[in-house]
Amino acid sequence: MKILYICHRFPFPPKRGGKIRPFNMIKYLTEQGHQVWVASLARSQQEYDECAGIADYCHQYTIGLINESVQWARMIAYLPIPTPSSLAYFYNRQLKKQINSWLETENFDLIFVHCSSVAQYVENVKHIPKILDYGDMDSQKWLTYRGFKPFPLNLGYWWEGMKMEYSEKKLAPRFDLTTCTTKAELSTLRSYGTAIRTDWFPNGVDADFFQPDGTAYDPLSISFIGRMDYFPNQQCMLEFCQHTLPLIQQKIPETELYIVGAEPSREIKALERIKGVHVTGSVKDVRPYILKTAAMIAPLNIARGTQNKILEAMAMGVPVVSSSLAADGIDAVSGEHFLTADTPAEYAEKLISLMESASLRDKYAKAGRERMLSNHSWHESMSKMESLILNCVKNRK
Repeated sequence: MKILYICHRFPFPPKRGGKIRPFNMIKYLTEQGHQVWVASLARSQQEYDECAGIADYCHQYTIGLINESVQWARMIAYLPIPTPSSLAYFYNRQLKKQINSWLETENFDLIFVHCSSVAQYVENVKHIPKILDYGDMDSQKWLTYRGFKPFPLNLGYWWEGMKMEYSEKKLAPRFDLTTCTTKAELSTLRSYGTAIRTDWFPNGVDADFFQPDGTAYDPLSISFIGRMDYFPNQQCMLEFCQHTLPLIQQKIPETELYIVGAEPSREIKALERIKGVHVTGSVKDVRPYILKTAAMIAPLNIARGTQNKILEAMAMGVPVVSSSLAADGIDAVSGEHFLTADTPAEYAEKLISLMESASLRDKYAKAGRERMLSNHSWHESMSKMESLILNCVKNRK
């Protein structure tokens, strides 16, 4: 098949959450013999220059290079009107022109869109089967943010969330099939009552890349993975260091916490003033930092969809202690494959148990990796995606 694939973040290199899922879709579809035309956006010249590597995984690609200042001005201009500011940010005239050109010259069998913010480029195309993969329901994340922002900023997040929810509802019936990453996200989508057909397929993890390396770990250390310019990651680490880490250090004074992720904010960097806290900033490879720790934490209070950080740690054989909210996107059983907690006391209790018991850590290390191999394999997930695609195209004939 000839497939036009549109996504909001350019899917190469696949080194962050918003790029990993689309990259694996494109790679798999190409491997199965489909021709994939990729259309996406780059936010900087550096990101633009990195994009060329996608050529090995698709038939053809185009990039819309956006200007941050212009896009933010567009977002502000959209604040008073019903159209979400997010759509204004992800619109690029150059990209729209190239997509229209391809639609005129290529006989596509399918249009596949990842993320509702870029569905605007093809929402009115009717003669080609279309799939919209929401991934996460972005509106619900915006609505959650309002509970963590001060007045009057919280009103802005509420307004954008309501606009996004309206947009998500309006887009759903314009596509033959709409999909999500988890059953929880699918439940939200179905509650709208506007989609023609819905389904889901999970995120996977590269279990060959993220695997145990056989080296010894430090039982006095714990870790966190994530971009530290991302508000949910910042919020949870600030709260963890304030309320939970002191409880752990009361029992194990030598506890070391490694916060591993690019672009730490000033507040996150300041956490290094706390005894035992290390903020790495951007690193070439996160694996050595995580593999040497007794456990990886994911104490997120704002989370939608699947947290790739959890999949990666479990695949590496590092036990995970996650918030119940973040755990919703993981196809695994709490207390069997990983642990969940929701209060500082619960986090401290479970982390201390993993740090003090090598046998307990080994139990969750093995169970977590086995679950990733069986339930979060990219091959299995992408096979399900391809089946959904073939049925969608067949139903249109």
